[in-house]
Amino acid sequence: MAPTHHRATIIGSGPAGHTAAIYLARAQMEPIMFEGMMANGFAPGGQLTTTTDIENFPGFPKGILGGTLMDQMREQSVNCGTVIETETITKVDTSVRPFRLWREGSDEQSEPTDTTDALILATGASAKRMHLPGEEKYWQNGISACAVCDGAVPLFRNKPLVVIGGGDSAAEEAIYLTKYASHVHVLVRRDQLRASKVMADRLLAHPHVTVHFETVPTECVGNGDVLTEVLTRNTKTGENGSIEASGLFYAIGHTPATELVKGQLDLDESGYIKTVPGSASTSVEGVFAAGDVQDKRYRQAITSAGSGCMAALDAERYLTELEA
Repeated sequence: MAPTHHRATIIGSGPAGHTAAIYLARAQMEPIMFEGMMANGFAPGGQLTTTTDIENFPGFPKGILGGTLMDQMREQSVNCGTVIETETITKVDTSVRPFRLWREGSDEQSEPTDTTDALILATGASAKRMHLPGEEKYWQNGISACAVCDGAVPLFRNKPLVVIGGGDSAAEEAIYLTKYASHVHVLVRRDQLRASKVMADRLLAHPHVTVHFETVPTECVGNGDVLTEVLTRNTKTGENGSIEASGLFYAIGHTPATELVKGQLDLDESGYIKTVPGSASTSVEGVFAAGDVQDKRYRQAITSAGSGCMAALDAERYLTELEA
């Protein structure tokens, strides 16, 4: 059977993917979105489907649930004319034109299931977690991987919080959380911080931060509803301890979902897709990247949406020139 051809294809269904879909559909580019089914470990809608209250996305003065926001974005994409397939793309080939794609369950050694003239990758990234005992129970009920997203919620205000990590991101998030917390404890596996000297000095000098070196978390403890305590172990002495905490924030990095394009697109040292500054263009003409798969600095829903808009406008311009 001949592959199904599309003018524009979007892989991924977070804020970046849906914003791109809305813009392309309104421009009559007939986009198709493969939203994935548990792709990268997430349901359709991406990381926001695992988030509870979102208070910093414009247009929702009383906040909105992450899953609800993604449901509304999906509905808007469909209403604008996007075709959405709840399937996962498991292989792409950007070495030929049109680009070739294989859906999950297809024989990747046979002919592709789909082809496309323009491809937008919005596959996102997932926060690294330690999967401690109790973590799943209290995820988003005291445990988070985004201080900027969740730090200001009432659950964490004027309460002791824990940050795990020793790099610049951990230092930045810990200092950010001091705006809301009664005190911030930073757990560092090593005997020194990996953060830059400026950030390390700032963190160590902060009056509302305690850095626990050679210390790792071992368990998340709560009252059945929310997190109340983080159990710890000293990696040098083996001594066990505990820290009263209403929140635990992971700051140990993210893993971008770029397996599909490794060896085909230029990636940076952390595995994120490189884009041309000021655009969504990648190292392959006609392939664009948006959202957390190419953004390791901001990683916010609103910045993902903005980059999705950029990708759509760049793709529209590319298709117009291609078809001229």
